[in-house]
Amino acid sequence: MKKNIILIGFMGVGKGTTARAFTKKYGTYIIDTDDLIESKEKKEVKKIFAKKGEAYFRAQEQETANWIEKCVTGTFISCGGGFYKVDNLKKLGTVVLLDASFEWIHNRLKTAKNSENKLAKRPLFSQEKKAKKLYEEREQAYKKLADVVIDVENLTLDEQLEQIAKKCKL
Repeated sequence: MKKNIILIGFMGVGKGTTARAFTKKYGTYIIDTDDLIESKEKKEVKKIFAKKGEAYFRAQEQETANWIEKCVTGTFISCGGGFYKVDNLKKLGTVVLLDASFEWIHNRLKTAKNSENKLAKRPLFSQEKKAKKLYEEREQAYKKLADVVIDVENLTLDEQLEQIAKKCKL
């Protein structure tokens, strides 16, 4: 894989799960943009938001995108839900959207084995109306930016991986 695969989608859609499964199956390197920022800041995303605010966090996302553009190739990159706003996203690689309805994502988080952790990591889901509004604001932007759209609702994880590999010509 020479070009990066950039995985976008709403929080909780399964980007991290898909990235980990993809690397296991195809032997690629993976990175997670939120993990990179947490490592640099030595704080969890929710604490960065709480202490320094969203504007600061978005600036960190842009800095991360700039680094990826300059230094990273042949990597599967799982992005935070708001990472799509970076101004050089299309230069980073093939943009793949994991697409699902808000209801499906919310149900996925509520019924996961470690649902308490998954929901705690995403405090927005404690305010369902706000989360749904954010989903609706982002939905069209995600689709507009995507080179490839994978509807994950009716696919197994293996089927998702196969579609990504096929559509990204791996």
